Amino acid sequence: MRIGQSTDIHRLVEGRKLILGGVEIPSDLGLLGHSDADALTHAVAEAVLGALALGDLGHWFPDTDPKWEGADSQIILREVARMMDEKGYRIGNADALIMIEKPKMAPHIEQMRRNLAASLGCDISRISVKATRGEGLGFVGRREGVQAFAAVLLEEKE
Repeated sequence: MRIGQSTDIHRLVEGRKLILGGVEIPSDLGLLGHSDADALTHAVAEAVLGALALGDLGHWFPDTDPKWEGADSQIILREVARMMDEKGYRIGNADALIMIEKPKMAPHIEQMRRNLAASLGCDISRISVKATRGEGLGFVGRREGVQAFAAVLLEEKE
């Protein structure tokens, strides 16, 4: 078994879409980044890379590469899943947390889980996504940004 963890932060701005876990969520603010800035998917992908001792997202998907400009982060996660498969591992489980003041994530969590499971090539029962608010505190509470955390357990394939 191997364990990886990661976090990702993106600034909230006007004029961008709010995409988390591959779900476009209606909001007056969206996430700023080179790709679609999906902080949840980035945290999960980087946790897998960490478990594989392959470094971080910036190494594999640099923001200086025009190929990844505006990219769907689910494509990035599928590429990371391919690396995982090539190294002889599969998802044991993934546990992720989104810190966002608003909008509410509850109506979108199941679709996020489905998207992440599909991109990672595993059953949805192996993917957990939770959300919490900043309660008005810090950059999350002031709606300046979103932070996501992820931990993954990888198992050797039999």
